Amino acid sequence: MKLVAIVAIFMCSVALTRGYRILGVFSYCGHSHFSLGYRIASELAARGHDVTMITCNPQNKGVKNLKEVSVEGFKRHLESFNADLADFGQMSFWGQLEWIKGLGIAYTEYVLTAPEVKQLWNSNQEFDLVVMEHFINDAATIFHHRFNCPLVILAPGPMSMMNNYLVGNLAPPSYVPSILGNYDAEMNYWERLSNTYKFIMGEIFMHTKFIPAHNELLKRVFPDAPDLNTILYNASLILITSHVSLIDAMPLQQNIKEIGGYHVTDPEPLPKNLKDFLDSAKDGAIIFSMGSNLKSSDFEPEKKRAILKAFSKIKQKVLWKFETDLPEKSDNVMISSWLPQKDALAHPNVIGFIGHGGLLGTIEAIYHGVPILGMPIFWDQMKNIEEAVRKGYGVKLNFADLTEETFEKSLNELINNPKYRECAKTRSKIMHDQPTKQIDEAMFWVEYVVRHKGAPHLRSQSVKLRWYQLYLLDVIALPILAVVILVLVIRQCVNVVVFSKNSSNKKAKKH
Repeated sequence: MKLVAIVAIFMCSVALTRGYRILGVFSYCGHSHFSLGYRIASELAARGHDVTMITCNPQNKGVKNLKEVSVEGFKRHLESFNADLADFGQMSFWGQLEWIKGLGIAYTEYVLTAPEVKQLWNSNQEFDLVVMEHFINDAATIFHHRFNCPLVILAPGPMSMMNNYLVGNLAPPSYVPSILGNYDAEMNYWERLSNTYKFIMGEIFMHTKFIPAHNELLKRVFPDAPDLNTILYNASLILITSHVSLIDAMPLQQNIKEIGGYHVTDPEPLPKNLKDFLDSAKDGAIIFSMGSNLKSSDFEPEKKRAILKAFSKIKQKVLWKFETDLPEKSDNVMISSWLPQKDALAHPNVIGFIGHGGLLGTIEAIYHGVPILGMPIFWDQMKNIEEAVRKGYGVKLNFADLTEETFEKSLNELINNPKYRECAKTRSKIMHDQPTKQIDEAMFWVEYVVRHKGAPHLRSQSVKLRWYQLYLLDVIALPILAVVILVLVIRQCVNVVVFSKNSSNKKAKKH
């Protein structure tokens, strides 16, 4: 009996410690998107799970428990879309949505048809869970259907019109600003009117243009695939990479978890040349990076000259992510084609960050208490920088308005006004004041979904409602219709009575 008990205990312990088989679909080529996905995948692997990761940036590091499926060929196709980024802010609202749809269809089709992905698709592999970055790639939700397992969504930003529909999350336009707008939660009448317009147009676009386009793509690639609408709304959980320390509070359902900042790790030692440069910045240092999609070396010549002239007038040192040589730079400027941004922002001499206002860069800056000079270009960057300005930890400069005078004025405001650093440090304290690390929070919920077989108890019934039911349009329409019918009946009755009375009067006059 003792032997049986020992064997039973051993088998239970093996079952409890067995890692889950997880497919990670983190296929977009942007470096920030890769950072988010790789952090999740590598952490799951480190905790003993068997992870297969579809990625556009294979690392080939031989990480234990982590297998990479490469789709890096899409990088070549992405260049044509990146060329339009600088003009994104000048597009109409509908034009921005059409551009986003085109990008989403192109990259999702590439991923679904890549030979390496086809090989995985046709294999006999089994998975306990699919974790997928949802970024304009709705057709890719087919993976959880193919492998018959729960789906966890990783959203590279806050909840918005681009992902609310996945779980039926309500976002009233009266106080939840559009991701493509530049309002905060405190909107006046005209701002609420504009925000409501964007909300309605966004809903129309998603359900009449975007989702149907992905459904068509899915049928084209997999003719036997079910209708996208039957699998799109099955997500068990959404992990959002935003944080309430940076954005306004908004309603979130039980299966939406906020993990913003989870990708920020303890700083690694800087390369010696970068460390020496920042160590010598006794008056402070500025980090300047426009991310991986828009290269500083591609700036118009007059904008580069304007920036360099402004930098030459300050005593602070500037570490600039610049992809080519820059011989005309002043002595206080150091350029580097590659920049370990998270680690550089952690240096104690850094007093400011210049960037495009992407969510990850904003999170990294505030995580380390560094204020921001934002020059937004694309997507949610406008809104992120507007939030930074309103909350006091950032200065905004429209990229189209960049001249020597405007850049110098904005730069001096960031450097010389202490309120920005104070506000950034306050926000940093809020971000750090958590009961547990954000990466541990993410791991808990990912494993929770598998343990509870998709955790259906977390899902709201709202996801089962049609759009007109979700917004109570049918409830509103019925009494309105009843009133209209009643008015028409009364009007008809009045007309009959009046007509009858007039007829009687005419007959009386004849007699």
